[in-house]
Amino acid sequence: MPSIAESLKKLQTDYIDLLLIHQPFGDYYGTYRAMEEAYKADKVRAIGVSNFYADRFLDLAHFVEIKPMVNQMETHVFHQQGDLQELMKEYDSKLMSWGPFAEGKNDYFNNPTLKKVGERYGKSAAQVALRYLLQRDIILIPKSVRKERMEQNMNIFDFELTADDMTEIARLDTKGTLFFSHNDPGLVKMLLEVKI
Repeated sequence: MPSIAESLKKLQTDYIDLLLIHQPFGDYYGTYRAMEEAYKADKVRAIGVSNFYADRFLDLAHFVEIKPMVNQMETHVFHQQGDLQELMKEYDSKLMSWGPFAEGKNDYFNNPTLKKVGERYGKSAAQVALRYLLQRDIILIPKSVRKERMEQNMNIFDFELTADDMTEIARLDTKGTLFFSHNDPGLVKMLLEVKI
């Protein structure tokens, strides 16, 4: 727990809201057990993981005392993570989207389906995509540095997508990453060699 104590000191606070293991490599069991201790000591309000595919998530969840409360994964309309989300529900764990806009890949903001649905509600493709994830009970952390975009990202609570809208958007799922695979040996080797 020394790194948690150091973080608390730097943050000048008594607790951390959410603490995640960023990658499923190295001694993540030891790290997670330290996080469990911090949680029991009220130093952390919630603990979880990031980038844990179903196999790693299931393996960890099976052997720890406190199940991961969150798994932060690449999740957006083109990579919807439906199977993983269903598995995580069995452990009362929430899916959190990193990259809900897929960094604009696949011409995200001009997607015909998202734009067509958005026209019905007077909303942008981005707002429709965020609303879709929200209605699937996915935690959202959209990134923006522009005030008007931040406001737009927050303006998704005044409409609700219909079942037909949800089905139409679900068809956009490619079931694959738009970034990189944590199953790629080259990526794993690079991540293991990073010195922090």
